[in-house]
Amino acid sequence: MALLGTAGVLVAVATVAAVVAGLFVGGLVRSYDAGKDVLDDPFPTGARPAPTDGAENILLIGSDSRQSTTTGADRGRGGRSDTLMLAHVPADRKGVYLMSIMRDSWVEVPGHGTAKINAAYSWGGVPLTVQTVERLLDVRIDHVAEIDFAGFADMTDALGGVTVQSRTAFSTTGHTFAAGANHLDGAAALAFVRERHAFADADHTRVRNQQAFMRGIVDGLLSRDTVTNPARVQDFVRATSEYLSVDRGLTFGTMVDLGWSLRGMRPSDLRTFTMPTAGGGTSADGQSYVAVNTIAVQSLSQALRSDDVAGWLADEPQ
Repeated sequence: MALLGTAGVLVAVATVAAVVAGLFVGGLVRSYDAGKDVLDDPFPTGARPAPTDGAENILLIGSDSRQSTTTGADRGRGGRSDTLMLAHVPADRKGVYLMSIMRDSWVEVPGHGTAKINAAYSWGGVPLTVQTVERLLDVRIDHVAEIDFAGFADMTDALGGVTVQSRTAFSTTGHTFAAGANHLDGAAALAFVRERHAFADADHTRVRNQQAFMRGIVDGLLSRDTVTNPARVQDFVRATSEYLSVDRGLTFGTMVDLGWSLRGMRPSDLRTFTMPTAGGGTSADGQSYVAVNTIAVQSLSQALRSDDVAGWLADEPQ
C-alpha cells in the first residue's frame, strides 16, 4: 500500500499499474502476490459498525514484528505497533484523507480497560487493534495493511529517494535534517520517521514527520520519473510487498480498481492530519499518555460516517 499512507503507497502503485501494458501489469501482479503475506482473520468477531456507503476506510499499521515468526492475524502479540494511520477514501474519489492516531492515545481497549492504543496490538494483534479503532471512531474498517518499518527504507530506495518537508532541523542516529526540504535515501527516511526524542513535543512532531514522508512517497510515485519508468514501479511494488501483510480482500485487483477510481488524483489531493488530542496525563500506574479530545473525536466520527471529512477539516483546521 502506498498512496494511502502505506495504503497510499499501494493505491498509487495501482493507479500507475492500471494504465500500463498487460504484460507489465502481469509482472506487477506476480511481484505483489509473491511478496505480501495474508492476514488470515484480521477483523474482530461480533457487532461492528456499518460500512460507509461508497467510501473505504483502510487501517495502516506500522510495526517491528512483520518479519517475526508469528503469522496470520495473531502477528503483533507481544510486539509493538508504533504507527497507526486511518486512510479514508471518500465515495467521490476526489482525494484521500490520511489520519495519524497517536500511539500513546489513552483509549478503551476492549476486554482490557483503558490503556494506550498501541497496547491493543501487543495484547491481541491485528484483530484487537481493528476492534479498538472501530470502537474509538465508531466507523467500520474495510481493509487492513501492516508493514514493517524496514520496508520504509526499501520503498524509498526503490523510488530513488524521496523529498520530505521538515518543520524543524534535528539530528538522530548519524543523520542530520534541515528545516524545509530534505531528499532522503532509505536509511535516512527510516531515521526521519522513527525519531521522537529530539523533539520537545515528542510523538506530535514524529507523526507530522511520518505524514511528510507519506506525502513524499506519493509525490515520488506520481512523478513523471516514476510513471514513465516501468522498472522503477516494479521495484517499488516488490520492495513494498516484501514487508507487507494485508487482509484477504485487499487483492491486487482490488487495488487496481481503487487506483483507477483515483486516477485523477494529484499529490495535493492527499490530506494528512492527526486525530484530535487534549494534552497529556499520567495514569494511576504512572504511565504518561496522550488524552483524546472526546468532543472533537465525536464530530470526526460523524464526519467519517457521513463521508464529509473535508467539511470537518474546514471546521477543525490543523
